[in-house]
Amino acid sequence: MRNVERITSVKSELLDIFMSMEVDEHVERQRSAAQRSLRARRGIELHREFQKLSRDIAPLADDEQESELH
Repeated sequence: MRNVERITSVKSELLDIFMSMEVDEHVERQRSAAQRSLRARRGIELHREFQKLSRDIAPLADDEQESELH
């Protein structure tokens, strides 16, 4: 009877350890996914900022070329 209780206790401890490892892995995956999402979002924002700057600067470059011609 004592051996059965000991085996049950060990099984229970192993299950607890396994479950805590699963939770830790899940939290780490969520953290990694959040970081990837933030990097992707910032990359998109930077891309849009550069596009807007290019559009804003383009008329200035055209004006300079016209003034050089005159």
